Amino acid sequence: MIVLHTPARLEYRELAMRVVVAACRLVGGSSPMQPWGDFEHHVVSAFGEAFNNVVLHGYAQREGDLEVQLEPRHDGITMRLYDHGAGFDLGGVAEPDLDALPTSGMGLFIIRSCMDDVEYLSGAAGAPNVLTLGKRLGPSEGQRTAA
Repeated sequence: MIVLHTPARLEYRELAMRVVVAACRLVGGSSPMQPWGDFEHHVVSAFGEAFNNVVLHGYAQREGDLEVQLEPRHDGITMRLYDHGAGFDLGGVAEPDLDALPTSGMGLFIIRSCMDDVEYLSGAAGAPNVLTLGKRLGPSEGQRTAA
């Protein structure tokens, strides 16, 4: 397991995303020089949106920390984001109106579109909020692309 503790601030987003990219490249025991194509792009996109949501909505204007746990496996990856910001009701977030081409409010839609598993537990009584994201390798992603 890879664990990253970082301030929940946008200037740390790129650093955190680089760690996620490196973890994606460990999936399947792969060489770090051979990315998985869409798998990696989907995981990184979902993580970036989740990171933004924690910073912009969970902590809003207050300081806070974010812990990221990454579990690369032979068949996919699981990511857990822990924060103590404001929680929300995952089921209460409506799908965006894609015909209107919204410029905001797309984060959860992107996360759900990119990942196979999305679970959120809102912290209570001092417990952290936990967002768990899972992505499995698809049949076409099992074949490597040349580096």
